[in-house]
Amino acid sequence: MSRRNMSDIIEAYLKSFLQDAEHVEIKRSDIADQFDCVPSQINYVINTRFTQEHGYLVESKRGGGGYIRILKIQLTSDADEVASMLDLIGNQISYRNGVNIIETLIEREIITQREGRLILSVIEKSVLHAISNQDQAARAMLLKTFLHQLRYELTSQASNEDY
Repeated sequence: MSRRNMSDIIEAYLKSFLQDAEHVEIKRSDIADQFDCVPSQINYVINTRFTQEHGYLVESKRGGGGYIRILKIQLTSDADEVASMLDLIGNQISYRNGVNIIETLIEREIITQREGRLILSVIEKSVLHAISNQDQAARAMLLKTFLHQLRYELTSQASNEDY
């Protein structure tokens, strides 16, 4: 039996609302009370599990009537999804953010788990550090190359389905 930590439980709880809705609005203090944790735990979950790399946007309003709104990014096609991920990478990317992008592609069934594991093996810190002292830049270049190829294949596939 595997034990899930509080962050995993809160993440699953919030994602359960997003299965049937495009967004969820919460009050940080209400969720913290419900799970008997500190509000900073809710911040941690939102800041690490609901990022753009994971396919979410977060809006917040501070103050007495404040809220946190988590929006699921809905793109029209897999190629659009890949294009939005390309925009996130820039000239450098951390290993953690690279993992987030690959996990999102797997979760959205754009790539298989096997493909994801293969990509992750190439962008791993130890591999990149052995070939370059600029591992974040090299990681960004490798991920962009992969995503450009994936986007090209998805676009070609979509245009072939139109005929």
